[in-house]
Amino acid sequence: MNISNNLPKGKAGGYLALCITSIVWGTTWVASKIGVAEIPALQMAYIRQFFGGICFVLFFMLYKKLAFPTWKQFLWLLIMAIVMFVLANGLSTWSLKFIPTGLSALVGALYPLSVVIIEMVFFKSRSMTILTFIGLLLGISGIGIVFYENAFQHHPEGFFFGVILSLIAMLSWSVGTIIIARNKIKLNPYYATGWQMLISSFILFIIAESTQPTIPFRSISLTVWEVITYLVLAGSLLAFIAFIYSMKKLPAAVSSLYAYINPLVAMVTAAIVLNEKLTMNILWGAIVTLAGVFLVNYSIKRSRDKIIAEPEQ
Repeated sequence: MNISNNLPKGKAGGYLALCITSIVWGTTWVASKIGVAEIPALQMAYIRQFFGGICFVLFFMLYKKLAFPTWKQFLWLLIMAIVMFVLANGLSTWSLKFIPTGLSALVGALYPLSVVIIEMVFFKSRSMTILTFIGLLLGISGIGIVFYENAFQHHPEGFFFGVILSLIAMLSWSVGTIIIARNKIKLNPYYATGWQMLISSFILFIIAESTQPTIPFRSISLTVWEVITYLVLAGSLLAFIAFIYSMKKLPAAVSSLYAYINPLVAMVTAAIVLNEKLTMNILWGAIVTLAGVFLVNYSIKRSRDKIIAEPEQ
């Protein structure tokens, strides 16, 4: 758990952490795709979350001597576990059963756009600048290009169900992002993440075992266990540690670049490892989408900086 102590100090360590986050989270989409080909998606999700969560929680309770969360903190952790890990992570994993890896990763990258829309519609806390409008237009257009490319292909059964799962997962992550921004608690972020993973694993266990035919643990193949090991050690532990470390060492605009890189990593890796189709239209659609997401984020940052810079009247 002291991985961050082994990174170079200062911004160099931050950039290395950013690279780790971008590459690892990009490849975890492909690893999950391999896993759900052999095992029910929600079963794989709860196994992954359980082992990832238990590692974080035990480390911070036994080694760092952190106290058990208070009831108020536990309620917040429960809500975040449902929104971020049961719905967002669980449903995005399930979507990989039906749709290409790159498409699921790209839909997931749209969450900053939906955050802006949700805040404008429900909280009236965002104003529509020209940059925001262009960003939203590009994001929607880019996704349209990717869907157009897929429109004339023969889709496997459940394709549109997978798209719906992916969209719900993305919206759930957006809601979770808004909740975190508006209702922060004083709890170590790694420790909080561990509890969210652990809590979500029990919820996903109940859902998976009651709604899907699961596989006995002894029947799970070595390949799937290797996938789960990678998802836990690299995706749930290493990447989360690197992500939080990069946020501490780099400006927010830089540390958030992982959101634009990992969908492209997922697409390219899926094309190489899984032979998923990757045409120029799909690639351009992804780039246009991510450019839109970047512009939306940039417009928000510029508006925020302008408000901070304005002198009091």
